[in-house]
Amino acid sequence: MKERISILGAGSWGTTLALILARKKDAQITLWSPFADQVKSILAERENKTFLPSVKLPKQLFITTSLKEAFLSDIIIIAVPVEYLRDTLQTIKRGVDNLKEKIFLSVMKGIEVDSLKRPSEIIQEELKISAQRIVALSGPTIAKEVAAGIPTVATVASLDKKNALKIQRIFKDTSLRIYTHQDIDAIETAGALKNIIAIACGVSDGLGFGTNTKSAIICRGLKEMIRFAKKLSIREDAFLGVSGIGDLCTTCFSEFSRNRCVGEKIGKGKTLQRVLQGMPMVAEGLTTTKAVYRLSKKYNIDMPITKEIYLILYKNKHPLKAVKDLMSRPLKAE
Repeated sequence: MKERISILGAGSWGTTLALILARKKDAQITLWSPFADQVKSILAERENKTFLPSVKLPKQLFITTSLKEAFLSDIIIIAVPVEYLRDTLQTIKRGVDNLKEKIFLSVMKGIEVDSLKRPSEIIQEELKISAQRIVALSGPTIAKEVAAGIPTVATVASLDKKNALKIQRIFKDTSLRIYTHQDIDAIETAGALKNIIAIACGVSDGLGFGTNTKSAIICRGLKEMIRFAKKLSIREDAFLGVSGIGDLCTTCFSEFSRNRCVGEKIGKGKTLQRVLQGMPMVAEGLTTTKAVYRLSKKYNIDMPITKEIYLILYKNKHPLKAVKDLMSRPLKAE
């Protein structure tokens, strides 16, 4: 019997996951979008022209706006932006029964601004399901590269090792190789924090700085991420693995990284409002910066890069002034 898997969210990453899983012969894949016009367009063209242009989707991939059809599957992959996650889950609660037998895979990277919660925490809170039924996936996964079949790795974690192993197996024979980890908190935290550092690297690119500067931001940014993890009693080893430094490097260097691109445009002098007006996609690092800045204040965590990115994004601080303030901080040992 074929494994039944549904992906909620037809953005670039959700569409990519649907694509690579639909290429397999042993799975029945459904891609769900709440937008009827989007589904109609994808069905007509067999292509997601907004989020994954020039990539044909297999005929065996089922695409729908019906949550009831999507929830015929046993594994539900959630790929909506974190800022829309809670609303999506509340819609699910109103329209779908029998949630407690499903496995939910979160592929989102962010922290909710109001609650300061990670995706797995929001899923558990809204759907009232066991935390053991939630798995998180994170890693250096630029959607365009994965869709093209370029070899890629990522990590999954869950409180229930069996569910993590099950998710690992469903990606077997795809271009996405999956490792497992024991700590879902670490995987999700690393995936969220690296987006802030990617914005900082983008600002550096926009200002015309070089590799020296970007490497320094990545190095000091990783220190900042680990400092955050220690304060919140989160395991540090994930930050030195695929979902930590691996994802950090990809997001900071890739020309396709939304967060880096946002930072680059701001470094070149655009306001955040102007940048957002020209973006059909969501850069998760923008809201995550707000959330992590609040957490750093709450727990008294020294996060100078995060602080400066917050001030640039939301307090109109000039990027060059932010650079000057970072470079003139009190001298100390590494």
